[in-house]
Amino acid sequence: MSKVGNTPIVKLESLSKGNLVYYAKLEGNNPFGSLKDRAALWMIKDAEEKGILRKGHSIIVEPTSGNTGIALTGIAKLLGYKAEIVIPEKASDETKEIIRSLGAKVYETSDDLCPKVGAGTDQSIALATSIAASRPDTYYSPNQYANEANFMGHYKGTGPEIWKQTEGKITHFFTGVGTGGTITGIGAFLKEQNPNIKIIGCQPQKDHLIQGWRNFEESAKPDLFLKREDVVDEWVSVTNAESFGIVKEVFAKERLLISPSSAAVYASMKKYKVDGEGCIVGIFADDGRKFKSIYAEQNVMTEEEFDEALKEAKHMAEIVYM
Repeated sequence: MSKVGNTPIVKLESLSKGNLVYYAKLEGNNPFGSLKDRAALWMIKDAEEKGILRKGHSIIVEPTSGNTGIALTGIAKLLGYKAEIVIPEKASDETKEIIRSLGAKVYETSDDLCPKVGAGTDQSIALATSIAASRPDTYYSPNQYANEANFMGHYKGTGPEIWKQTEGKITHFFTGVGTGGTITGIGAFLKEQNPNIKIIGCQPQKDHLIQGWRNFEESAKPDLFLKREDVVDEWVSVTNAESFGIVKEVFAKERLLISPSSAAVYASMKKYKVDGEGCIVGIFADDGRKFKSIYAEQNVMTEEEFDEALKEAKHMAEIVYM
């Protein structure tokens, strides 16, 4: 799994102007297609080092909005473990099919797109916890919402990569929040290098359609985020319309076929005003390959338009399940 990480960073010509330079960190170029490959690998390796996981015996069970499920299932399979995934039924059909094709048992719940944390709202988390508790000698739940290895994957991996790729020139960093591991891990590292770097959290509207993200007005903050939430300097809110509305624009201008969460980051970067010079980096957590059905439902692209875009898209790395 040495191929996890070291993803490219590309200039966004459509946002860059003069001394303001915008970049996208393309996490869809990880082996299983998303940013979550990093957290999944770190959490599995951490459990192995602690003697929690046993090859050929242990089953990994985890609640997820999609990408962590794909990453955990794929990496677990390569390393000799079975996986069971609890996922909101609203997640894209492609996402659920990928997880099944990688060999995991899938349980669907009526949760929102990012399983909520907090009393009475956490069906996916509660079900995964119940399954794990039923046979503690066999089941292991990494619990990405509280697992420090999730944070460390970004503090020791993604953060240093961004610092190196921008030659230490980064001034602003944008990402959404699901577990909080990405924004706190990258944010903590970058702040240690330069405390003046602005860490900006992107938050979707209530009842949103951004797979993997959460709105803190309708969901409690995960434990992992709460430990270091002060690393976030500012928040930008984006609507479904703002996010989905720029998918075709970004493809036309950049030839990038982006996911809903990447679109929401792009929309946030476009919305946020930076004065003077700046080196702005946003996380594009995955690409658009898993969202053909969602884009058709939301009238973003017809299936024919999507297929054509897929043929012409740049920076689409080969991923394991394709």
